[in-house]
Amino acid sequence: MTDPHGRQANRRSYHDGSRTSEYLTDPYHRMRRELAVRMLRGTDLNERPVLELGCGSKSMFASDQLPVRLVLADLAVEALSLAYRAGKPLKTSARATEVLPVCLDATCPLPFRSDSFGAVVIGDLIEHVYDPVALLGECHRVLVAGGLLVLTTPNLAALQDRVTFLAGGTPRQVNPLHPYLWLHIRPFTASLLRRTLRHAGFVQLRIRSNYVGWQLPGGRWIISRLLARALPRLGGSLICSARRR
Repeated sequence: MTDPHGRQANRRSYHDGSRTSEYLTDPYHRMRRELAVRMLRGTDLNERPVLELGCGSKSMFASDQLPVRLVLADLAVEALSLAYRAGKPLKTSARATEVLPVCLDATCPLPFRSDSFGAVVIGDLIEHVYDPVALLGECHRVLVAGGLLVLTTPNLAALQDRVTFLAGGTPRQVNPLHPYLWLHIRPFTASLLRRTLRHAGFVQLRIRSNYVGWQLPGGRWIISRLLARALPRLGGSLICSARRR
């Protein structure tokens, strides 16, 4: 599959934001996004804007968490419009939040000047691109020195997937027959994510996870926050923060 084919496949699945809206009602994804936003708390942005790449139809930030200046970016125009309309009323609030939508392709150079952002947030996007090193390099470029990168991505080596692989089965993230996980072409483990971020010039890496889970034969999930705190490398999602060197 070439890059254009990959972009078309992602557009078909996420163009109107309906799929994103569906899974955002799940506590699993709400916790993933909440942990990502928590990692930004206490960061001194010095009035620099925050870039949210791959925002889909809804920003990670709740109305009371929005930074003063937020750039929402996505490839899907319809989904981006929904995210922008949700944030637009806040432009006239007491906090005077400024929200700017930008339609872009994250597999291409980002259309922003170097040293433009105090933070970049990437929610479950990096696993969809063929060259994640190039994407991280662009994030490094547009961040100010010491700027914060926060990203989330599914964990290739979650607890049940490890056991499944040892038993001769296939981890979920590399299943080409799954209705939407087949679009995940660059799955990460915690150790690979650390190495890739360091290669791209990021330091002060921290990795968290939302839940460690186990799916029962009937489809029901048993999940644990306690295990995710203790052993994030076994969790379903990897939530990472790192700073530009």
